[in-house]
Amino acid sequence: MMKKLLLGWLAIGSLAGMPAHAASVMPPDALAKSVSDEVVAILRADKDIQSGNQKKVLDLIESKVLPHFNFVRMTQLALGKNWRQASPEQQKVLIDQFRVLLVRTYAAAFTAYRNQTIDYKPVRMQPNDEEVVVRSQINQPGGPPVAVDYSMEKTDKGWKVYDVAIEGVSLVQNYRSTFNSEVQKGGIDGLVKALSEKNKQLAQQAQVTGK
Repeated sequence: MMKKLLLGWLAIGSLAGMPAHAASVMPPDALAKSVSDEVVAILRADKDIQSGNQKKVLDLIESKVLPHFNFVRMTQLALGKNWRQASPEQQKVLIDQFRVLLVRTYAAAFTAYRNQTIDYKPVRMQPNDEEVVVRSQINQPGGPPVAVDYSMEKTDKGWKVYDVAIEGVSLVQNYRSTFNSEVQKGGIDGLVKALSEKNKQLAQQAQVTGK
C-alpha cells in the first residue's frame, strides 16, 4: 500500500509548475495533463532528487505542488465531525500540521521515480460544475498500473485538489480513522500533539540520511 501511496504522490506532483493565471482558466484535466511532462522531465534530469536530497525534494513540493491543494478542506474532511470541536486556533494548527505530515510522508515519491508515465482520462463535466474527479493512471515499468483519482473543486484561484484516491482508497478518509482515535484518547490537543510528534519523527529520519 505504501508503494501505491508514493506513486500517488508522484502523480500529484504532476500538478506542479502551472502559472496561476493559466491554472485559473484551464479545465482540471487539462491542467493536470499539461504539466505532467514537465515535472517528469525534472525528475528524470535532477540527479540530486533521484539520490534522495531531502532539501531539494521539499523545496520542489513547497514551491510547485502545494499551491494546487486546498489543505483547509482536506483537514476538515480528515477530521470529520471532530472539526467542529476545534477552536479557530486549533484548526489553524491542525491545518499546518496535516500539511507538513503529507509533505514529509510522501516526499519519498520524488526520489522513488523510476521512469513511470502518467495517463489522464478526459473529464466529463458541465460548464457550471464546481467539483469534478480527474482520473489518472500511473504506468510502472514491470508492474501493474496504479489508478489515482483527484477530487477537485473550482475556486477563485483555479482548480484545487481536496482529496486523492489511490486504487479507490481516499487519502483523507484513510487519515480520518487515525485522527478520530487520537481525538477520543486525548481530545483535539491530543491530536495536535500526535501530529507534531509524528512530524518531528519524520524530520529526524530525513536528517539521518545526511542529505
